[in-house]
Amino acid sequence: MTRITVVNDDTVFLEMMAAVLTERGWETKTLKEQSSAFEELQNQPPDLIILDIRMESPESGWTLLELLTLDRSLARVPVIVCSAAIHDLRAHEEWLNENGISILPKPFNISQLYTEVEAALLRHRRPEA
Repeated sequence: MTRITVVNDDTVFLEMMAAVLTERGWETKTLKEQSSAFEELQNQPPDLIILDIRMESPESGWTLLELLTLDRSLARVPVIVCSAAIHDLRAHEEWLNENGISILPKPFNISQLYTEVEAALLRHRRPEA
């Protein structure tokens, strides 16, 4: 079963994401604390990460994203940045594209979420062992 981890500081958003992703048949884990998210992701790497970029501080999501791209065990895990910080997304768009990171701007509808998740999973499909 595909495992998706959602990292966000908004409890209501996390609950909504867990409900709609689980409904689609994906195993979903939510993490509210950016400060402990990196360690949890290292301990249990998911198949996909959906990450907000503005959490406890304006830079906390970007810091976590950079750590993910530098970590050998997590660098291959696809990431979807999901944020309403459109200015930040545009400012970092080139870097995001270079690192194969998808963007899902808020607000979005469920169909857009499913499309983005499926596309990210297909692009990063791991070969069967």
